[in-house]
Amino acid sequence: MGTDSKVVCGEFRTVPLSEVDFPGQPYSVSVLKAGYCLPQSDGTFKANGTITLITGPRTILVDTGGPWDRDFLLTTLKKRRLEPGDIDVVVGTHGHSDHIGNLSLFPTAVMIVGHDISEGDSYRPNKLAEGHAHSIDEHVSVVPSPGHTGQDVSVQVTGTSAGTVLVAGDLFEYCSDEDSWRDVSMDTAVQEVSRQEALCTADVIIPGHGLPFRVLRN
Repeated sequence: MGTDSKVVCGEFRTVPLSEVDFPGQPYSVSVLKAGYCLPQSDGTFKANGTITLITGPRTILVDTGGPWDRDFLLTTLKKRRLEPGDIDVVVGTHGHSDHIGNLSLFPTAVMIVGHDISEGDSYRPNKLAEGHAHSIDEHVSVVPSPGHTGQDVSVQVTGTSAGTVLVAGDLFEYCSDEDSWRDVSMDTAVQEVSRQEALCTADVIIPGHGLPFRVLRN
């Protein structure tokens, strides 16, 4: 992604949000389930990735949670009058099990997982690995955001009531995650650049393991 946030967009601060729905035209963004990461006393941790639905001209699901979320995901989609076959695109921000555990529910969707774009067993050429965004349409694009893993991507949505929303996967663990994101980063220097670019371009960020937060720039 881009360069130092202080050079590009000045100082900024982040503010946690309680809302999970961001209506807009032509796309709206809704967090179906906020992720979490909870350390346990035995040294393990319980974790699950945020699941986000983008609705508009195309219906896009960003991250599917872990396999244990199967029934929750199907029930939640049904409440919104959606069946798995209604999902046009599924984006897996990266390949960890708590983010792509239910891909098999959506065999007819275009799959974008990391730098792979496929429809069925047909894989499409793209330039995500070269650092170029992949446009779904003029309002939604999949943006390379490496660091947590080498192939992380985020989904940028413009035109919502909150401005530009970035569904960021584990680029951000949660709002004010400065004490934790480095511990689970494959390349902290690369991820720092990706994070700063996101903070310069997004008005709201949906992190991988927490509620959305707003970016306020001076």
